[in-house]
Amino acid sequence: MSTPSRRTAPPAAPDTVILAAMRSAGETGASGAELAKQLGVSRAAIWARIEELRKLGYDIGASPHHGYVLRACPDALHADDLHARLGGTQVVGREIRVFKETDSTNDLVDKLAHDGVAEGMVVFAESQHQGRGRLGRRWLSPAGKGLWFSVLLRPNLSPMAATQLTVISAVAVSRAIERETGLRPGIKWPNDIMFGTRKCAGILIELSTEIDHIRHAVLGIGVDVNLAAEDFPPELRDLATSLRAEAGREIDRPALAAAMLRELDYVYARLREGDFHQVGDEWMRRCSTLGRRVTLKIGDRTIQGVAEALDDEGALVVRNEHGHVEQILGGDVTMQR
Repeated sequence: MSTPSRRTAPPAAPDTVILAAMRSAGETGASGAELAKQLGVSRAAIWARIEELRKLGYDIGASPHHGYVLRACPDALHADDLHARLGGTQVVGREIRVFKETDSTNDLVDKLAHDGVAEGMVVFAESQHQGRGRLGRRWLSPAGKGLWFSVLLRPNLSPMAATQLTVISAVAVSRAIERETGLRPGIKWPNDIMFGTRKCAGILIELSTEIDHIRHAVLGIGVDVNLAAEDFPPELRDLATSLRAEAGREIDRPALAAAMLRELDYVYARLREGDFHQVGDEWMRRCSTLGRRVTLKIGDRTIQGVAEALDDEGALVVRNEHGHVEQILGGDVTMQR
């Protein structure tokens, strides 16, 4: 059972137009008359929407000379606001839904995928009760302190090439974090975003496949944004971190969410256009696993060797202890000292 935080609006919703106009106008202010003309409504209707936005926590000034000025935004995710910040994307973020709470955003998006929803749908939750990472591990998802979201994709890929989705997603998440915080995280193969030995974000790809192609992929992303040390259980405090802890300040979650959707849209466009190499090269520059001695566990099998590169399909190239090269598509990796 999932509880929506507010009604999902299409990209051209009045609140999206109003918020985008105020952001664009800055201190100059957005004219109520121009907004009314653009939306084909009365100025009184614009005022009513401004009042609703104020109730949601947006600090909006108004004057006859300067129109409406957006002074501050709440630390909350709203679909209309995210659309306004995005300003249009090719695929990712075409439609956005935000829920106050849910069991799992991946489960929600998977259901939407089976219902025939077009790719690019994004579902955020302010909190998850059953958030999960790889291998069924539980993902801590406290309310209002992170970004927990899933994206529906329908890539033209074989199941064997699905690792490419993890690779491009890791690059997008890293880019967005760097852009919004000034921090430069590393990527630990296959799906962890790290600061040193501590993880701050993870990526989970779940597939629905035929023998030779992917019907749809659900890209799940969890980012520990504004968690304090005490928000992590004791057993995770040496293994996990947050952007707030690394930056020493609160991070603007809505701005970071929009940045991640923009970057995901960009790297997905590169993949669709056959430019995986471009993103793969950036992944290798950001990856903290390459050049290190690693231990890989793949089911009951253990491989030890040196992680050397990323291949054309997104697999990790490992030279094992006997000198043989193996392409690894999935597994748990531990970096040796």
